[in-house]
Amino acid sequence: MLSRILHYTADAILISTALAGIKRSTGLTPAVNKIEHEDARSYAQKYLNMGEWVMDNTIVFMSNSSYFVRNNGNNNDH
Repeated sequence: MLSRILHYTADAILISTALAGIKRSTGLTPAVNKIEHEDARSYAQKYLNMGEWVMDNTIVFMSNSSYFVRNNGNNNDH
C-alpha cells in the first residue's frame, strides 16, 4: 500500500514538473483561474508551484554538475 502511494506521488510530481517545463518553453499553462471552487483552485495552483520548485532545483543541480553542459544553440560539438 505504501509503495503504491509513493509511486502515485512520484507520478504527480513528474507531471507537475513536466507542466512547468511546458510553461517555460511555450508559455502554455493550465487555466487555473477557470476553476470555480476556491479550495480546488488553490490546491491546483500549489500543485503547479510544486512543479516549478522541482524544475528550479533540478536546474540548479544540473548547472552545478560537471556531467551537464549548457548548449547555447551551437551544434558544433560533434
